[in-house]
Amino acid sequence: MSNEQREETKRSGFFAEFKRKHPTIVEFIIFFLISNGVTVLQLILMPLLKYLFGFTPLVDTNFQVLQVGRNLDGSSYFVFDYAAGALSAGGGGGLAYFLAVEITLLSAQVINFFLQRNVTFKSNSSIGKAAVWYFIAWVIISVGASALQGLYKVPVYAFCMNHLGKGVGITVADIITMIINSAISFWVFFPIMKLIFKQDTNKKEIK
Repeated sequence: MSNEQREETKRSGFFAEFKRKHPTIVEFIIFFLISNGVTVLQLILMPLLKYLFGFTPLVDTNFQVLQVGRNLDGSSYFVFDYAAGALSAGGGGGLAYFLAVEITLLSAQVINFFLQRNVTFKSNSSIGKAAVWYFIAWVIISVGASALQGLYKVPVYAFCMNHLGKGVGITVADIITMIINSAISFWVFFPIMKLIFKQDTNKKEIK
């Protein structure tokens, strides 16, 4: 056995021992790496979809639903607040922006579901049950993230457009809002996945 092979065996043994003693830490590290990869995908996909939807009448289709009180200026506060009109023209992006965000999040979470299940947690429990609970969690998190977006969306876009110009400013604001959405999902989904991606000791472990 060469020195390189001995070193590789030693490293593998160390990792296996660390994983045995600290399984949750190892799961969190892998979860973190996969989540960051999925976040990069979202940072590419959301601006692209928003750009493409920008050529459709959906931009001028108002989408403001689920009113929950009022803003400080007296205007209505919506959980999903996407007023008609392009962001560069002072609107909220309309249905086009909503679809760009939600399609991006849904696509990312489908990929995330399978990677986390098979790679991070190596779950062999019912994929159907896990998918149902994951979907429910995604809906709840999406509603919560959208509600929070009402607090920072307008200031973020206004600040970026005022300081960077409309073109670059909107792109930077897209990235910031998507990072915030991803961060919310990251911290909420880990404990949820620990619950739904369990090991069934009566089944063979996924390799």
